[in-house]
Amino acid sequence: MVDKVLSVTNLTKKFKDRVAVDNVSFNVYEGEIVGLLGPNGAGKSTIIKMITGLSKITSGDVIICGVSIKNHFEKAIRNVGAIIETPNMYGYMTGKQNLKYYANLYKGIPKSRIDEVAELVGLKDRIKDKVKTYSLGMKQRLGIAQAILHKPKILILDEPTNGLDPNGILEMRTFLKKIAKTEKTSILVSSHILSEMEALCNTVAIIDKGKLKQIRSVHNLSSELGIKSKIAIKVNYPNFAGKLIMNKFGYNVDVAGQNVVCEMLEKDIPAVTSYLISMKIPIFGITSVSKSLEQMFLDVVNGNE
Repeated sequence: MVDKVLSVTNLTKKFKDRVAVDNVSFNVYEGEIVGLLGPNGAGKSTIIKMITGLSKITSGDVIICGVSIKNHFEKAIRNVGAIIETPNMYGYMTGKQNLKYYANLYKGIPKSRIDEVAELVGLKDRIKDKVKTYSLGMKQRLGIAQAILHKPKILILDEPTNGLDPNGILEMRTFLKKIAKTEKTSILVSSHILSEMEALCNTVAIIDKGKLKQIRSVHNLSSELGIKSKIAIKVNYPNFAGKLIMNKFGYNVDVAGQNVVCEMLEKDIPAVTSYLISMKIPIFGITSVSKSLEQMFLDVVNGNE
């Protein structure tokens, strides 16, 4: 049986007359990566701040490894590593010196653990360089290394990919999965970008206006929710191919260079491409063009909740 690492029960946060988080409940199990998914202002950061003790809980409770943060905060929070907003490091010190400094704040962390976490987050070759020479992505990785020094049961990250380039996002996704697998560390991560959550998480909790809308497996999330993806199909004769698609399937079509661009459910892509091939239209590539979650979220909560 997989252990329950985090249990959020009827969590509520009120600011005077405004309800920022409204009766939210979900669980996170050992080694699981769970995403809090929702548009900016949905209440994701407020939930994370209540879980980590940075914001007072109005009602409800948070249980970490069987311990309530309301009754035994210090005992519960020992099992947590977290980065809220941007990690703060000393720029004039090396990455290794920073990790040594933070390791001294805990009891019983061996020196070998510093090299271990540096390798886990992909900083082995730069750990002796000064932090002021690090890119934003490297600073984020160093922050995560610091957060897992004490081998927490759960790692909590609030919008960790903000400001990162696509390569930095890919690297972070790779080592977060590695941490979950090799350390058996559960991860709770927030984001407003659906494609990131699909690529990283096992489960997503969809939050809107402080309320939990859905909890579901991330597998084929877009298809399950009936969300149409914008698909670009590269062909030799885009104008002709576009007319064929419009006449046969009724999709709205745009042409950009050699690409025919239209919105469709992922499950419909094989039928469209097979039809083009049957009409002697060579296909050179198919690309999914991601929507922003803000638009996708509107599709979900307004059209197919």
